[in-house]
Amino acid sequence: MSLLLTGATVVASLHPPTLVGGDVLVSGGRVAAIGTGLDQAGSAQRIDCSGCVVVPGNVCAHTHAYSALARGMPYHLPPPTSFLEILQRVWWRLDRALDLPAIRASGLVAAREALLAGTTTLVDHHASPNAIDGSLDVLAAAFEQVGIRSVLCYEVTDRDGPERADAGVEENRGFLRRVAEGRWPLARGMVGAHASFTLSDETLAACVALAHEARAGIHVHLAEDQADEADAEARFGLRAAHRLANAGALSDASLAAHAVHLTAAEAEVLRASDVTVAHNPRSNMNNAVGRAPLAWLGPRLALGTDGIGADMFEESRAAYLRLQEDGLDTPAGWPLTALTEGSALAGRLFDEPALGRIEVGAPADLVVLDYAAPTPLTDDSLASHWIFGLSAASVRDVLVGGELVVHDREVTRVDADELALEARDESRRLWERLERIGPHPFSPNLAPASAGGT
Repeated sequence: MSLLLTGATVVASLHPPTLVGGDVLVSGGRVAAIGTGLDQAGSAQRIDCSGCVVVPGNVCAHTHAYSALARGMPYHLPPPTSFLEILQRVWWRLDRALDLPAIRASGLVAAREALLAGTTTLVDHHASPNAIDGSLDVLAAAFEQVGIRSVLCYEVTDRDGPERADAGVEENRGFLRRVAEGRWPLARGMVGAHASFTLSDETLAACVALAHEARAGIHVHLAEDQADEADAEARFGLRAAHRLANAGALSDASLAAHAVHLTAAEAEVLRASDVTVAHNPRSNMNNAVGRAPLAWLGPRLALGTDGIGADMFEESRAAYLRLQEDGLDTPAGWPLTALTEGSALAGRLFDEPALGRIEVGAPADLVVLDYAAPTPLTDDSLASHWIFGLSAASVRDVLVGGELVVHDREVTRVDADELALEARDESRRLWERLERIGPHPFSPNLAPASAGGT
């Protein structure tokens, strides 16, 4: 089916900001034409976008969809006093409570909320140590059912024992094979690894070997907290980024999430490796882990949410304001540059270099924003409108691969009421299992750093 979006202001590119006039014709899943007087024969379905703004779909470069059922989750343990305790008492309990039905419900909820926020690709980092086998297929199926692109991996870690670490490697291996066979058209895969402080040398080497075998990148948490660095120095006499680099885990196909506690030398390693870094400002604030040294991290800096939804308008606004707090010289267009890097990452994984732009031949991942700009909307003013005006509340329609997956603020592929009912039922069962699970016993080596650490 062909679609004709008429009467909108079209943002052809976020970086550099480029606005064009005219209609957008979508055919065969791609942008077929931009201009006036299109589709004279009248065969395309017309969507009136008068007074609206059409933008490329956003990419969330790092998230955890399994957190979708954690909203309002009961908590009866002593409050965490550190990031490590947050993991032990909250997230490492939740992931052990997950089963395949809960994973499916989490994926459906996360995908629906992402699309309604104008996010058309999720780069997810999944963990479910008591339901590893088939978990990525369940997640991919849920995402495809709703109609969103995804990049998936299973979080390999030694914190739940060597058997589960091996099973995590095999889950990544099998999923990458099924993606290569074309089973999941809207999904791609990476090799997931938790973080240096929960990875033995043997398990890290297995992840790197699989990445090389499958020609895939590694998606890993890096220096989110000082515990990651302290453990690397105590066990290996190296900082975390140097350990990962020495193991061959960092390349131009890799994705490192957070990168908060890096030294200048570690940041240079990331830049030299062309690693994409996913900055997650709201999560960093929520977990009180500190501020990433953004000025050091190079041009491949994207934005993620770390599981706090998938609203990239809100995330980019938080990123801008948090950086502006450090000084009044933050370019308003900085978040648009980071969002463009997220699209570039997804574009490389889907072999779609024009993903994230609205141009002839580009995949039609588009968002129609019902936004009556109160001041002129131009190339020069787009960044300011993005930060101080546009929001997920403006999202009216969403296309992924040319298909209308959100229309008039409702997802088209699933029944929202049925989805909500399923999610509430699964969340109750998930929370009941969670109550029977105690804090995770795993703890990194937090001995004082050696004098020789880099």
